Amino acid sequence: MESWSATRTTFAEAAGWYVRTVARVGGRWEAPGLGVWDVRALVGHTSRSLLTVEQYLQVPATTVDVPSTAAYYRATRSMSAGEEVAERGRAAGRALGDDPADEVARIATRVVALLDGTPGTQTLTTLAGGMRLADYLPTRTFELVVHTLDLVAALGETDEPEPPAAAAAQALRVVADLAVEDGRAGALLLAATGRAALPPGFTVL
Repeated sequence: MESWSATRTTFAEAAGWYVRTVARVGGRWEAPGLGVWDVRALVGHTSRSLLTVEQYLQVPATTVDVPSTAAYYRATRSMSAGEEVAERGRAAGRALGDDPADEVARIATRVVALLDGTPGTQTLTTLAGGMRLADYLPTRTFELVVHTLDLVAALGETDEPEPPAAAAAQALRVVADLAVEDGRAGALLLAATGRAALPPGFTVL
């Protein structure tokens, strides 16, 4: 089990990588981002990985309804697609204002500093229900890692294509946990070791 200090540090590293990547967008905010999103909407959606930490901490939970990071993703599968999610991303992009890169940097600095004064045992109310902060924060690191990779691909950037090692390892643990719990570990292992291709449309989310 990763310590709370290590979980915070890993989140901060993922946030820093996201901020550095956003700083390289330049004037490409209207370029294709991911699916129906342009780059601004993709960056806006990803900024919610920071903002929801801040927002949810303001609503303490009295019970723990979601006992693990993987359980959060199982609980939110039906909420993770559709026009409502797409519009939230676009709205979040618009909310970043005239200088999105600067606003993203400010948000990241504020949220990372906020976590320095919080215990991992603190409970908060998430979209899926009450969770311990120590279990919720890795979901935000996962989102930062995956969507920063999306942004790297959208920008065609090659200077820093790999996420920070600790953040990548934590994101991969989430993938592994979900694959095992869903009975998809075999296919993932075969693909990861070069023995077989993943089936079309394969995902653990």
